[in-house]
Amino acid sequence: MRANARNWLELADKVWHYRRDQLSDADARELRARIEGLRQQVADRAEAAKLKLGIEALEPVLQRLGGKVYPKTSLVENVEFFLIAAIVIIGIRTYFVQPFKIPTNSMWPSYYGMTPQVFPDPADHPGPLMQALRFVTLGARNHTLTALASGPIEAEFFYEDVRLAYEVKPGHTWLVIPTDVKEYTFYVGGSPVTVQVPMDFNCLEWIVRDAWFGGSAEALTKHLQQMYRQGSAVAGVKVYNQAQGQSQRIVRVPLGHTAERGAPFLSFDLLTGDQLFVDRMSYNFVRPSVGDGFVFNTRNLVGRLEGPPSEQYYIKRLVGVPGDTLEIKNFALYRNGRPIEGAAAFGKNARREGDYVGYRNLRSLAVGQTMTVPPDSFLALGDNSADSADGRYWGFVPSKDAVGRPLFIYFPFTRRWGPAR
Repeated sequence: MRANARNWLELADKVWHYRRDQLSDADARELRARIEGLRQQVADRAEAAKLKLGIEALEPVLQRLGGKVYPKTSLVENVEFFLIAAIVIIGIRTYFVQPFKIPTNSMWPSYYGMTPQVFPDPADHPGPLMQALRFVTLGARNHTLTALASGPIEAEFFYEDVRLAYEVKPGHTWLVIPTDVKEYTFYVGGSPVTVQVPMDFNCLEWIVRDAWFGGSAEALTKHLQQMYRQGSAVAGVKVYNQAQGQSQRIVRVPLGHTAERGAPFLSFDLLTGDQLFVDRMSYNFVRPSVGDGFVFNTRNLVGRLEGPPSEQYYIKRLVGVPGDTLEIKNFALYRNGRPIEGAAAFGKNARREGDYVGYRNLRSLAVGQTMTVPPDSFLALGDNSADSADGRYWGFVPSKDAVGRPLFIYFPFTRRWGPAR
């Protein structure tokens, strides 16, 4: 009963603070008297019966003088609860910990962006129940392409490139939110079959490699080079971004396989990128360290990034602080004349170990070139150096745009789940 009385006192204090400037002197004195009377009973540890009488004396006064504060409808209480919860969540996201999703594979294999899993054998194609389970645990969405005619399978590539050609089309996220998507076109027996994927997904070549070239990027590259030399690809021009008027020559390349009309010829799941919590607080007190996973805002890189100006968050690995000089030699990254240290990914890239491809001499870090980090700036590179738009392209990140470092991968539920590397 004392706990119940304390709850009533908390409500009464709220009514008093919200309403006292609108109450008459007589009403204000009455309300204060009832509040202090019940408060004294609680302080004196009065028996339950007396506390009950004190609450019953206070409640009708609150009913009469509470205005919009008391009594409240359940709708008002729920709206207030969710509004306060939203304010708290926004505060936490802004100043302490914020969730981020990694869309691209510039940090692969340390962090995964969207990646495909191909099912070359129809027997391995997941059924409806397994698709639902994979969506819940891996964020997987299935795409199955069915042949509209019988004949050889062909795909469109940008001319003399290993990238599949695409067009930018209007689409939707979660079926309702307007967005742009990439649309790729395959041909079976000359009949087109299209598939749409998110704009940030840039690994459809992995799907072609895994479906028809035994998972070998080298085999796919050799096949394309042979097709280009033989002139057996059909050439044309495709506008792949109507909004920006961008176009490029494309070729239709036979993939060396056939399909039957009405049969699936390509099935794959598109797995979501790593979703992680980022510590937004520590960089206010501790200087970022070389080797950190490094999240930053791109607002001051506008004009040096591809696409229209926008404020985005990127994640790379911090490789240079003010005064550092960086250079790439023989797939290894050097900091101030010595092999860089501070993260396991540095050594794995230098040794080209596993899926780490080594650092590549591109743009500002071409062969023989160095970059020296100016004051109040940082240099960040992707672990997947062969497929990363990073500081080699757009230079240095101003220190004021540093956001934080990754803490914990909370989704999907894979072996990478847990503390971020």
